[in-house]
Amino acid sequence: MKYIIATVSVLIITLVIIFCPTNSSSNSDILRIHIRANSNLEIDQEVKYKVKDAVVDALIPILSQCISKEEAERKTEENFEYIESVANAVLKSQGFSYTAHAKLSYEEFPTRVYGDVTYENGFYDALILELGKAEGDNWWCVVYPPLCFVNGSSKVSGFKSRILEIINNYFGN
Repeated sequence: MKYIIATVSVLIITLVIIFCPTNSSSNSDILRIHIRANSNLEIDQEVKYKVKDAVVDALIPILSQCISKEEAERKTEENFEYIESVANAVLKSQGFSYTAHAKLSYEEFPTRVYGDVTYENGFYDALILELGKAEGDNWWCVVYPPLCFVNGSSKVSGFKSRILEIINNYFGN
């Protein structure tokens, strides 16, 4: 009987999460990514997007399974050298002599809407990837919960993270 109650509870919570979209998130539960271009020259802006594609692809196996922001931050810090090497490989292949520098920082971001989730303006923890002088326009997204990893489908990634968290909390794993 206890197993049936637990199963029904998880099912109900799952259905609520799927069909009741989240309208906002707490800044403290978010880890953003911010890639700053060397400059606003068209060539620097173009390579920024190539770096973004490569870095996001590289981060998928590292961060997409994280079940907490703290775990995502820890794994990000553990992989700074790897993140920089991925970015530097793109820069080098495109003929650039400047390099990338990764760090975690607490910075201000404007309001951003991803599907049905709104991240209000304010200060957030973020993976900052500076390309060269980092004086150009930037690109940003959210790596925890992993919105950048699911082609903009925040519902899928948020759902997965929340279900894993619920299961882990309920069953004590």
